[in-house]
Amino acid sequence: MSNEVLDAVRALLPKIAERARSTDEDRRVPAESIRELVQAGVFRMLQPKRYGGVESDPVSFYEVVREISAVCGSTGWTVAVLGVHPWQLALFDEAAQDEVWGSDPDALISSSYAPVGRLVPTEGGYRLSGRWRFSSGCEHASWAMVGGLVLGDQGKPVDFMTVLVPRSDYLIADVWDVIGLRGTGSNDIIVEDAFVPAHRVMRNYEMAQLRGPGQKVNTGPLYRIPFGTVFTTTITAPVIGMAVGCYRSYVTAMRDRVRLSLGGGRFAEDQFAQVAVARAASEIDAAILQTDRNVREMYEHAVRGETIPVELRLRVRRDQVRATERALEAIDILFKTAGGNSLSRGNPIERAWRDAHAGSVHVANDVERALAMYGKGEFGLAVEDNLI
Repeated sequence: MSNEVLDAVRALLPKIAERARSTDEDRRVPAESIRELVQAGVFRMLQPKRYGGVESDPVSFYEVVREISAVCGSTGWTVAVLGVHPWQLALFDEAAQDEVWGSDPDALISSSYAPVGRLVPTEGGYRLSGRWRFSSGCEHASWAMVGGLVLGDQGKPVDFMTVLVPRSDYLIADVWDVIGLRGTGSNDIIVEDAFVPAHRVMRNYEMAQLRGPGQKVNTGPLYRIPFGTVFTTTITAPVIGMAVGCYRSYVTAMRDRVRLSLGGGRFAEDQFAQVAVARAASEIDAAILQTDRNVREMYEHAVRGETIPVELRLRVRRDQVRATERALEAIDILFKTAGGNSLSRGNPIERAWRDAHAGSVHVANDVERALAMYGKGEFGLAVEDNLI
């Protein structure tokens, strides 16, 4: 399948690569990079056609994310997160979609899904308060999706919601100062007693069950695949891309390197170095092949209008977390065998190592939990989780 957005993005990659160091140091993706990627159509790939989007095959979106992440992990991560939210907004009530895209089809949305918000029912909707961490790319967004618990009459949680709030209803606290993914600007979002109309709230249970009011108007197959597939693969795709970029940088740097120790000689002629390259390349290939295969198979089920088997949903999560593990394994192999050359601050190998390990701690990359779910399913035990 042709990927016209990827073709447009490839022309931007040299500039994004040049900005990678300043992105890391400034703790945010430059506005010019976001503008260029908006113009290239990246953020419309998963947006409904009725609002000027592409409704792309999701595998094409992940391919774009990997290529951007290969030259700048922070930019790739930010693009992945901001780029997946048009897909999720398409599941919301039509009124919410009109509110966001009616006047600005290029409006960007950030997120923080942890259920730390408190939703108190009121006439026509809810009152929302809370402080959310890790909202990647939030300064580039005019809306945010945040997680909240609906409080019942006695103040106890009775439901878990995703809430859509406009930029006018929240403050951004500049607190992001971390070891990896430094350029994602994943700052805190603060809401104090904002009114949220009912059409801007969606139950997480409905998303997990492949139901959403937006499906009445967005009837394409893209909006018939699980949140647990689309979102978690969105978190793994940039990590794989970082491994790809690390590998390319490593091979380029080490091909003509002459060792000053261990007997000297060309590094490329060392059998151990050759084995390291082979292992890293195989891990990266396996990560890409498995994740693309699974997402493509799920999308094809949706295209045919078939029920998506639980076995496939569990396999997606199994291979998605293993893809993250494989990418990390590849980067670790390259980082170690590059020696002292990989330690300099800003070195592409060093930055990929930091960024990939930072991305691996996201809840979507909880390896043991995801693998345990797959094992439960194989043993015929019931599996209940919003991320499958």
